[in-house]
Amino acid sequence: MAIETERKYLLKNDNWKQNSTPVLIRQGYLFTSENSAMRVRIQGEKAFINIKSSKNGLTRLEYEYAVPTDDANEILDKLCHQPLIVKNRYIVNYCGKKWEIDEFLDENEGLVVAEIELKAENEEFEKPEWIGEEVTFEKRYYNSQLTAHPYKKW
Repeated sequence: MAIETERKYLLKNDNWKQNSTPVLIRQGYLFTSENSAMRVRIQGEKAFINIKSSKNGLTRLEYEYAVPTDDANEILDKLCHQPLIVKNRYIVNYCGKKWEIDEFLDENEGLVVAEIELKAENEEFEKPEWIGEEVTFEKRYYNSQLTAHPYKKW
């Protein structure tokens, strides 16, 4: 069983961007429900199908499988809910922790969110000065929700 524990934050500024190289991500959702979501993602030159359970606190089940990029492109274009999620992802290491910062494009342009994956819900970590308000429990910031309710329409 794969388990993911993560926290999600808005950012105060773009000081995190120094020395960071983005990777373009296109992802779409085949379905979302109260219990789970299934998405297809192309990240750089690799493609994946991902299944996640709905959050229960900070922890949820997550399964991810590699798929051919051509298949993923076809699924994104023909089967996924629109609009797709398009974003640049930056990896920033801070005090021994990896932060994934997503700078959203297209229908969600203007939204920038940082996530940190933890080993346990109560794990302590140092927050960089650029970390702002925590939005871990705010559903509207879930990528699956941004397809149905894009940031530009808030």
